[in-house]
Amino acid sequence: MATNIPATAWRNLWRQRRRTLITSSSIAFAILLATIMTAIGDANYGDMIDLAARMGTGHVAIQHAEYLDSPTLSRNVSGAAGLQRLALADPDVYKVVQRITGNVMLATASKSTGAGFIAFDPGIEDETTLSLLESIVEGSFESSSGRPGIIVGVGLAERLGGGIGRRVVLTVTDKNGEIVQEAVRVTGLLRTGSPTPDSGLVLLPLALVKDTLGYGTDETLQVAVFLEDQRRADVVAARLGRELEGEVEALAWQQVNPELAGFIAMKVGGTLVMELLVLVLVAAGIFNTLFMSVMERLREFGVLLAIGFTPRRLFALVMCESFWLALTGGLAGILMTAWPYYYLNRVGIDMRGLAGVESAEISGVTVGLVLRAEIYPENFLLILAAAFLATMLAGIYPAWRAGRIDPVESIRLV
Repeated sequence: MATNIPATAWRNLWRQRRRTLITSSSIAFAILLATIMTAIGDANYGDMIDLAARMGTGHVAIQHAEYLDSPTLSRNVSGAAGLQRLALADPDVYKVVQRITGNVMLATASKSTGAGFIAFDPGIEDETTLSLLESIVEGSFESSSGRPGIIVGVGLAERLGGGIGRRVVLTVTDKNGEIVQEAVRVTGLLRTGSPTPDSGLVLLPLALVKDTLGYGTDETLQVAVFLEDQRRADVVAARLGRELEGEVEALAWQQVNPELAGFIAMKVGGTLVMELLVLVLVAAGIFNTLFMSVMERLREFGVLLAIGFTPRRLFALVMCESFWLALTGGLAGILMTAWPYYYLNRVGIDMRGLAGVESAEISGVTVGLVLRAEIYPENFLLILAAAFLATMLAGIYPAWRAGRIDPVESIRLV
């Protein structure tokens, strides 16, 4: 018996128009919900990772093999220029800079306090590699005397009892373990809106710090490597690690900042669980729709079997209905998702008024409070594939049940 199964399945699907529309809408809503949740996570977590990289040691850090376990300024590396050239040769890398980070004691004539510092080359770096430069509200490294100055957080300046022009003595332990001091002046102020950097961070010129610590011109504490795509950090770190010699290693940002990595992993895991629950609920609804459709047509299926339809072709008919349902639900989901995604991607939702603060801090990283959405293409394709697969799996048992009908018994049904 020759029958166009796809065309027949399509017509069957719309015999119960309301039920088909409700089921397709549930698939579309699941795609919308999963896409928006994933897109917000992809955008915000990606921004957090990039911001952490731009506030510290990049997406990949090249440093002394013992520095991670014993972070002291004596764990420096030599041949910094060669390490930079090695990293820049990697196709995933777009910029490489030298960094020195650590702790310092700042003292004025009447007050003293501890702080963390980031030393960098202001002639090479900009906001793309050091996000804190965006938060300089006054001044710069240049001073009227021509000697490099320092930039401090506004809260730290208040603790020291002065602002721009204030003379400060830096006390730090050099690479040989000796306590050394350097007199400088505050020439700039930093305001991020986050308490940690505003009250406990100093930006220092790299050359000044190298000279103070006794580093040679080709020595540094860390080489910060910045990538086009932060998701390639593990791959790039492993690739660079195979090229390094001596007591030098390359670490991905997850190893350098395990607290941030753990926070993101927990949030991503929670989102995945929620999406799976939604998918199970939607699959249960699809199963119910298809099973009820089969049970309502037992007599019809019995007649088809009696006039020459095989159980295999009847199974294919119901599975084809599942296919059309998955396809219509998927297309509806794409259309339903388009505008909310576009709005969140271009505008976002400002949560600052609701939270009552301008920014938040997670694992030492300042994050904005504007919800944005930007999904990775492979994640969106995965969502569509999961919705399609769930619909097809939900149709297997109803299709199998249709093929197991006894023609004689089913024809007797009223």
